[in-house]
Amino acid sequence: MPVFWLPQDELTFPHPSLAESRGLLAVGGDLRPERLVLAYRNGIFPWFEEDGQFYWYSPDPRWVLLPSELKVHKSMRSIFNQKKFRYTLDTCFERVMRACAESPRDEQDGTWISEPFVAGYAALHTAGLAHSLEVWQGETLVGGLYGIALGKIFYGESMFSRLPNASKAGFITFARALERAGFWLIDCQQQTAHLESLGARGIAREIFLDYLDRNTYERTWPGFWVLDEHGDIQFPSI
Repeated sequence: MPVFWLPQDELTFPHPSLAESRGLLAVGGDLRPERLVLAYRNGIFPWFEEDGQFYWYSPDPRWVLLPSELKVHKSMRSIFNQKKFRYTLDTCFERVMRACAESPRDEQDGTWISEPFVAGYAALHTAGLAHSLEVWQGETLVGGLYGIALGKIFYGESMFSRLPNASKAGFITFARALERAGFWLIDCQQQTAHLESLGARGIAREIFLDYLDRNTYERTWPGFWVLDEHGDIQFPSI
């Protein structure tokens, strides 16, 4: 399969089914909010930047978590029973992104979260479409994650942990809240042992795109979200 070139002056993507075997679909374009939203609505995401060019992917299979299939192991239950951490939403989005960029990854050398990525997703956060969950111990930020919410799908991007199990506890808390809010799917993009242990699994890209087609008709809740004392997401009034 060829890899497509994206001009900066056109908001367009080739069909995801045209991606090469590793999932690479296109190179170029930019990270303005309109392009990012178009990409995610079509099952495409930017993975990294090289020499000022962005690389866009649509892997097959696609790793996802259905919130109802979340796995919470016994060791994590004790952390919640002890109330070891507290959790917030959308209180320091860019700080979470930068912490994710600094977090070492077993699966890769370095980070894809360059300054253009921070700027692009921060703009989406300002627009109310990108969200962060923060994990705190006292007043210290010890973990978190961020991603994009469109309709009933949350497109996860990255997470970090500065204490054992902090990011896992945050992910579990957020997945439970998303399920209660009626979300169908958490997009995990690629396979990792960490997410697989929480219940993520691979589905065919065709099935993932079917979710996206149906999601087009679902309501998106833009704005800054709040996690209440019951662990439920409070959406802004529209």
